[in-house]
Amino acid sequence: MTSDTATDLFVQRWDTYRQVVDLDLMEHRALAASTATALEGWLQARPSSAPAPRLVDLGCGDLAQLAPLLRRLPLAHYTGLDLCAEVLPRAAAQLGVPAYPCSWCEQDLLAWALDPQAAQKPAVQLVHSAYAVHHLSDPDKQRFLVGLRSRLAPDGLFLWADVFREPGESREQYLERYCQRIRQRWHALAGPGAQQVIDHISRHDLPADGRAIQRVAEASGWCWQWLWRGSHRAEALALLTPRP
Repeated sequence: MTSDTATDLFVQRWDTYRQVVDLDLMEHRALAASTATALEGWLQARPSSAPAPRLVDLGCGDLAQLAPLLRRLPLAHYTGLDLCAEVLPRAAAQLGVPAYPCSWCEQDLLAWALDPQAAQKPAVQLVHSAYAVHHLSDPDKQRFLVGLRSRLAPDGLFLWADVFREPGESREQYLERYCQRIRQRWHALAGPGAQQVIDHISRHDLPADGRAIQRVAEASGWCWQWLWRGSHRAEALALLTPRP
């Protein structure tokens, strides 16, 4: 594959993704509002003497939804991490020049959570991830949660936005339900976009059973709270804090 072909494929894929977000087909607006409430509430509850927190965004994407919130947060440092290198310049452009330093990293989120050099690096108080962890297998989700638990400061916060299966629902049942939703409700998606989304999720999406992953997280040292659930029994936002 030539570099031009790879770029064309990225642009086509990202244009479809932007349509899904801009048309609010996965309720990104309500999710963004819940994320803002959670982050701002956590910051307001911190002691005035507490140092500014460091935030790591796992699977940051292009930051079109999160950038306005990030620009007003009193952070010590922001790290945008994504496996897709092409998206990082877009994210940096969206964020602009905030009042704190930023880093951009092409990396797998599981590799970041399991970094063997993490103990030598600054503690992280905030971790955010939206629609990225569901690409991990269930065993890797557990490894991710265990590794992340060791990387987060004791008073830290992990905001996990993602798609989740209904309790007891198989992946096949979930995919049938989700793809039917796309065929019946996503008519505004231009061109072959709907089929591109169906092809992608059929090949790559491994959403966790919401009840089962909550038990896994709690067994891995987390306290779990559901903050928001979308109207389609798939998208949701969970707040995780390290259990003392």
